[in-house]
Formats: sequence, C-alpha cells, structure tokens
Amino acid sequence: MISNIVNTKKGRIGGIAMDGCLVYRGIPYAAAPTGNLRFCPPQEREAWEGVFEATRWGNRAPQADLADMPLYGKEFYSVPEYATPFDEDCLFLNIWTPADSAGKKLPVAFWVHGGAFDHGFGHELEFDGAAFCREGVILVTINYRVGVLGFLAHPWLSERNGGLSGNYGILDQIAALKWVRENIEAFGGDPDNITVFGQSAGCMSAQVLTSTDLTRGMISKAILQSAPAYPSPMPGGGTLAEAEAKGAEFIRKMGISSLEELLNTPTEAFVKAQMEQRIMLPPVIDGCVQAGTGEELLEKGKFHDIPYMAGCTADDLFGADCKGLTAAWCGKQAEMGTHPVYQYFFGRALPGDDAGSFHSAELWYVFGTLGRCWRPMTEGDFDLSRRMVKAWTSFMKTGNPGWPACPHVETLDVVD
Repeated sequence: MISNIVNTKKGRIGGIAMDGCLVYRGIPYAAAPTGNLRFCPPQEREAWEGVFEATRWGNRAPQADLADMPLYGKEFYSVPEYATPFDEDCLFLNIWTPADSAGKKLPVAFWVHGGAFDHGFGHELEFDGAAFCREGVILVTINYRVGVLGFLAHPWLSERNGGLSGNYGILDQIAALKWVRENIEAFGGDPDNITVFGQSAGCMSAQVLTSTDLTRGMISKAILQSAPAYPSPMPGGGTLAEAEAKGAEFIRKMGISSLEELLNTPTEAFVKAQMEQRIMLPPVIDGCVQAGTGEELLEKGKFHDIPYMAGCTADDLFGADCKGLTAAWCGKQAEMGTHPVYQYFFGRALPGDDAGSFHSAELWYVFGTLGRCWRPMTEGDFDLSRRMVKAWTSFMKTGNPGWPACPHVETLDVVD
C-alpha cells in the first residue's frame, strides 16, 4: 500500500513505509533508452498523470546472470527477490528517506554500484537505506546502462551522436544526479549536500563524476571505495578513436554491417557476444565526459575541490599495493585541493570461508545489512558495521568521518 505521496517536477510519487523509512522504488529518472534512443545519451522523461506507485524495484540493465559466479554470485546475486528482469528500459532510481523527513533538508547519499561496468544494479541484496535513515541521511541508489549498451563506442554512433559515442552509462549517472538535485527537496533532502559514493566500477564512476565539468557544483563530497590509485591511471577505455576501433572490431565479429542493424539487434545478442569475446568497455576519454586519465586529471587539479574519503580492503584488487596507491591518491588530491582528504583501510577477513577481506567485502558493513548475509557474522562484525555507518554518515553530514585527515589511515576491523 502506497504512503506519503510527494510532488516532484515530473509528477506525484507514492512510496512504502518500512523499517522506519519511507522507501520509493523504481522511479524513472530518464526516458527508456530503447528503439532509436539505444546508444544515445539519456533523454528527459515526460511527466506522468496521477500517482506513480514506487513500490517495486525497476528492471536491471541487460547483463549476464551472475547468480552462479564464484564468490560474488553467492555473496550478492543469489537471492531471487532482487532479481528483477533484464531490460533496456532500466533507468530507475530508489530513495530511502527517514519517516519524519518532510520539510527538512537532510544530507543525501548518492550511490553508484560497481560491477566492472558490465553488471550490477542499484537494488542488490547488500544495499539498503534503513541504517542511513536512522542517522538522518537519505540514500539514493541508481541503475545505469552497463556493458555494450552502456559503453560501446563506434564510428557509426559518433557520427549519429554529434561526434561522440560511448559513456552512455556515465551520462545516465549524471542524468540521475540531476534528477536528484531537482527533486530531492520534495523527499526532505538538501540538493546542495549530495555525497557521491561508489565501489569498484562505482568508484571509477565517482572519479569521473568528480572530475568532469558536466557536474561541477552539483556534488558536495565524495567517497571512493575500492579504490582510487596514484600514480597508476584510472582504468579507462582509452581515447575515443581507440574505443571506436575496439567497438568496430567487436561489432564486425558480431556480423553487424550497418547502423540500422545495430539498432535492431536483440539485446541478448550483445550480452552473449560480450561474454564470448571477453571484452571490457570502461568509460572513454572523449574530451567531454572524461577529459583525460585519472592520473592526468589529478595532476592538473581537475578533480572538484571538495572533501574526499577513500579506501580499500586488505585483499583488494591491487593486492599489497592497494593501501599505498590509495594513500598516494589521497595525498595528491590533498595537495591539489583546499579540502581535507580522509583514508580508511578495511582489514576484516569475513567469516564463513577463506575469501578474506575481499574486493567489495566492506559493502555489508557500510550499508548495515549484515543480517541479510549468509555468513556467520559475530557481534564484533555488527559493532564494526555500526561504527562504519556512523563514520560514513558523519562524513556525508559534515565532511569529517571522525578520524584525522591523511596522511592518517584509519584501520577498520573487528575489535577483540
């Protein structure tokens, strides 16, 4: 049953009350990128009549089903309740706001999910806003286009799109951020206090969002999880010309011979071909969305001058160098900007198997969702999660998580 109807610029929206929050699921923030809008920047959605019942999670962006994937399948993708359909009509966001938020201006946390830019979604099992709401922070999570449909660059598409292609997924994120800026006050949020945060590909996305001129002035703070690195460049898809050549070869192997055929190829064919060709399609340095590598932008002082928090797990993807590379990024940004930069190091080896403190292991703790996890969590784990929720939401409110700025590194682990 819907409750607490709010008035947005696109129409009225009704949510559901649960866990002391008002939850709004599956809100469309842009037009469906289907038909002739496939491989286009996101377009504004038309207003609707009546009340939009935001009671169901939206479709997931087309991607491979990873429920049986080693480690992460069981960890994050194996619960059917969250497995909404895969569909190109996937540009939805979700909002959790405290039940008493009406008329307030609460801090807003804008979450960008990870997944190597080819999988993931904003309502995964480990994501929830109840813990943030208890601390007086609104949580927004989003879906964006991933894989081929989110990041394919090709000469045909560049010609059609005014000289640019690729980066549709990043443009989706920007469109969602703009929607939040324009409408979050109706939910009790402060449009001038939005913290962007994300992990893995979400971290890289947050780095793009906080270094592009397209969002300048829209983001007040950022948290980069698993993890920024310096002097290694932020992983990217190369220049637009390089990405177009890579995309052209991919499409050639698919046997597609024209733009019309590309726009009418079944969705599933792209997902299958990406798996078969084992191609990764990260953001492209196109001179518009992304003007250079992360390293180049950092050295030129192009990252937005806002407070940052960054960190990694003990067994993260960079291995033994992760902590040092993160510290180097934090130190360089602190040197280039005027706001403090904070660093954390998540050291907890999760119980239940020998995966250790694996890449993205901190997500259960950040979102306070340990009760959903299959692992035999201890009271020490729940205490660690409470401390991390406090630190994350404190940073979102004030720009300070409660420990000294870098070069200090705050170790987050279970206390014996």
